[in-house]
Amino acid sequence: MPTPSLAALPIRRLTPRDLTACADLSEDRGWPREEHKWGFLLTAGKGYGIDDPDGGLVSACVVTEYGPQERPGLGAIGMVLVAERHARRGIGRRLMRHIVDSMGTTPLTLHATPYGRPLYEELGFKVTGRAEMLRGHFRPDASPPSVVTRAAAAEDLSAMVRLDEEVFGADRTHIITRLPAFADQLRVAEENGRIIGYAGAWPNMDTQVVGPLIARDTETAKALIASLAAHTDRSLRTDIDVRHEELLDWAKEHGLTSVAFNSVMSYGISELPGDWTRRFAPLTVAAG
Repeated sequence: MPTPSLAALPIRRLTPRDLTACADLSEDRGWPREEHKWGFLLTAGKGYGIDDPDGGLVSACVVTEYGPQERPGLGAIGMVLVAERHARRGIGRRLMRHIVDSMGTTPLTLHATPYGRPLYEELGFKVTGRAEMLRGHFRPDASPPSVVTRAAAAEDLSAMVRLDEEVFGADRTHIITRLPAFADQLRVAEENGRIIGYAGAWPNMDTQVVGPLIARDTETAKALIASLAAHTDRSLRTDIDVRHEELLDWAKEHGLTSVAFNSVMSYGISELPGDWTRRFAPLTVAAG
């Protein structure tokens, strides 16, 4: 029987059972397999994909929604991939149009590489910011940070959720409550018994990704990063909003180096909700 045209192949919802196929697709495009991250995103978000009649996936991506389930306040698009053998044939554009249409009036955001940015601009996304990816082995200071940090406990989750919604600008309860199982480390910064910031570090291949990173100020963000680094032998990786120049300079002085810049783009809103001055790094660029 003739192979159906790519335009005729249906777009379907992905499930955690598609984890291996998604990881295979990442590997096909030269990305790390990132099975741990794929598993989290397929559980916490909505995956979309196109099956290849010859096996595997032609294309895939994930949308993570925030806010009320019946009326999300924001949707983050990530992990947009097309198999190398089907690249440059309009598949990514078709999948993205499907997502934009299916999300209706929900505002959207994504982190775009320089390669992907033209497609997103064609679809109506606008650049609203930039993030700088850093990676390296952290070199600690001789003196301890001035801000107190400790490992997060189960009883901290409710306070973390409240702080996160205030800073992020939308309810992320379904993300925050999954962090204890997803992250290798989850730490909080505290002042007079009140949580003023929190950060996670989760495994991604040979690194620990620092994120999310929510903090009252730059000194609190520094203390959280330093505390995470002190509890791992792995190199760190994180994506920091370029407006946080002081934190970026400090991180580079302590051993992290710049790897890449991504454009933060949005659709349906002129800027992201929440308080960017306290939002230093995302959980992952794939989830906003």
